[in-house]
Amino acid sequence: MHTSSLTCALIPFQGFLGSLESSSHSCLQWRNPKRTCSQKASKPYITAQLELKPPPYPLNSLEPHMSRETLEYHWGKHHRGYVETLNKQIIGTELDGMALEDIIILTYNRGDPFPAFNSAAQIWNHDFFWESMKPGGGGKPTGNLLQLIERDFGSYKEFVKEFKLAASTQFGSGWAWLAYKANRLDVGNSINPRPSEEDKKLVIVKTPNAVNPLVWDYSPLLTIDVWEHAYYIDYQCWSHHLVPNGILEPKGRLHINFHGKVCFMGNG
Repeated sequence: MHTSSLTCALIPFQGFLGSLESSSHSCLQWRNPKRTCSQKASKPYITAQLELKPPPYPLNSLEPHMSRETLEYHWGKHHRGYVETLNKQIIGTELDGMALEDIIILTYNRGDPFPAFNSAAQIWNHDFFWESMKPGGGGKPTGNLLQLIERDFGSYKEFVKEFKLAASTQFGSGWAWLAYKANRLDVGNSINPRPSEEDKKLVIVKTPNAVNPLVWDYSPLLTIDVWEHAYYIDYQCWSHHLVPNGILEPKGRLHINFHGKVCFMGNG
């Protein structure tokens, strides 16, 4: 995978099968964590402020399914708040100037996260979420992606069922993900020393709060934000009816049906 982009795990959308066949996942590799995030001794120090990345479309582009008002609050206030908080948390520490993915992995600390983890992970999650939606798209997957879905979930229909179930049963705030599992155990930051072909598969996972699949070295392909602020303005209360009836395309687009209203998720 390429390491230059902020959200390097988005690369599977643009070259899904090539990414799976590649053995290089350098942007997701585990780096041995230090137990504390100490203040840098030398001053003055150079800081690299993280910037708020805008959605890849105008804020009203998802209407009437997701309103401009929701995007103004969700992106303009919540997402912005995570960026501002993280910049304050890491200034002058050993995390200052690191790539966002590296901050996430280091501060996850094997499931006992440092304070900066929630801010960093939520920035990444939201960047990925905006890239998971677009006005227009749709269509059932074909080719190798459909084969992978049928191999790993039994059928496309079963995949949709499991994906909806993961999102609708996440207790409290969190996320539902479709991800590619290559060589990690289901324990944070643990490497399977002898990965087999059985480890290389698509998986659906749900994560609480800010946790995302990067901490297991999975490659996320699609996500649904099930935090209350993601839907409350437009739909008030969460229910399984808000979960996609989805159609996933080879480039990751997901056809959404909100109470009979159709929109599309994906960056293809």
